[in-house]
Amino acid sequence: MQPSASSYEERLTAPRSWWLISLLVGLSMALIVLPFGTLPLLGGFVGGTAVAAVAASSYGSVRIRVVAGSLIAGDARIPVSALGEAHVLDPEEARAWRSFKADARAFMLLRAYIPTALRVEVTDPTDPTPYVYLSTREPERLAAALAAARTPA
Repeated sequence: MQPSASSYEERLTAPRSWWLISLLVGLSMALIVLPFGTLPLLGGFVGGTAVAAVAASSYGSVRIRVVAGSLIAGDARIPVSALGEAHVLDPEEARAWRSFKADARAFMLLRAYIPTALRVEVTDPTDPTPYVYLSTREPERLAAALAAARTPA
């Protein structure tokens, strides 16, 4: 296996309902510009839908990867050597860790539309971040990839 090969990759895409909402935003824009005529109505529909779809796509296109000894979650790149034990969180525990159990110093890649998550302890003594919270659809697979990346080849 090549050192640059990814052992885990997941894209946290927006749910289908957000695309329906994008169409409804376009319809709303079309109704707003309806008094100006048919051409502005079509422009409002296309423009409103496009802007809403771009917003939904950009928020929902974050990736989580374990590659080359690092955990890459969104814009964060954390060496696997700085990470400790990974805890798979079921939907109930995930809700607790993103609400009343949450630490303000933690790094959270949070997507409320994904019910399961993984909480990984940060063991680097110079880093004030106590843990990393990652919304993921496959927490067991991500935990296994982190464990595999931590063990020397």
